[in-house]
Amino acid sequence: MVAEIVGGILSGSLALLADAGHMATDAAAIGLALLAMWIAERAASAERTFGFYRTEILAALLNAVALWLIVAWICFEAYHRFFQEGTHVDGWPVLWVGLGGLAVNIAAAFILHRSSEHSLNAEGAFQHVMADLLGSVGVVISSVLIITMGWQVADPIISIVIGLLILVSSWGLMTSVVHVLLEGTPEHIDVYRLCSDLEDLPGVTIVHDVHVWTITSQSDAFTAHVLIDPGFDGDKDELLTSMKNIVHEEFGISHVTIQMEESVRGCDENHHVDHLVQRTRLVRERGTWGSLRFLLPGT
Repeated sequence: MVAEIVGGILSGSLALLADAGHMATDAAAIGLALLAMWIAERAASAERTFGFYRTEILAALLNAVALWLIVAWICFEAYHRFFQEGTHVDGWPVLWVGLGGLAVNIAAAFILHRSSEHSLNAEGAFQHVMADLLGSVGVVISSVLIITMGWQVADPIISIVIGLLILVSSWGLMTSVVHVLLEGTPEHIDVYRLCSDLEDLPGVTIVHDVHVWTITSQSDAFTAHVLIDPGFDGDKDELLTSMKNIVHEEFGISHVTIQMEESVRGCDENHHVDHLVQRTRLVRERGTWGSLRFLLPGT
């Protein structure tokens, strides 16, 4: 980062200065990710029953916002460069510093890649490094164009391209973070199939009031009400264990809460029974359509 700042000032390269500014946020992003991981390890309490797991998601959100602010600054500076006369960029210092930055970013990306596959927090730091890697590639390209063709305008053009690539690469991170904060269903979990598998168990009539959400990376939660056939004479504890095993082992959900009931009387929750629309034929075959009247008004 220091080399890029010095090189950017001496050579007059916006691309180098933009990359240096982004490298500074890389360090902050990795520090924020580590801080969030440390805070997330704190024990749960009566005031925070899920603990501080969401700190990692908030860190990922801050990293995504920081990336977008960097893009805005790069585009703003590049816009002014287009209309600023007498701007000169010395290509050789830009090339050597850019190659050094590229080597550093490749090493950092290699280190962070494996962790980014399992944590939105780590992915936030990884996206920063990847964006900076793209920036280094852009710096090298712009320096080559300036050296070989004398094309000074390549510097602001490449800077804008870098900014757009950063914006595109960070979009997935931002949408994933927002999805988690809105308590959206994890993308890898098919709620319809999950409910179907539970309803295939002997004694289970209907699964309703279903909620599936992500607490933090690799930690999902599931809650549901399960209507049991009043005539079921099997072991209900074993049935509950079977349902939990399906949710745990087949769908990888770590936090499971299932409420078993033989009647929907007094059940005032929003039942979330959209999956039943897709299972109408199977429900009719089971002869349990009468029970659905309690859950599906107008049927």
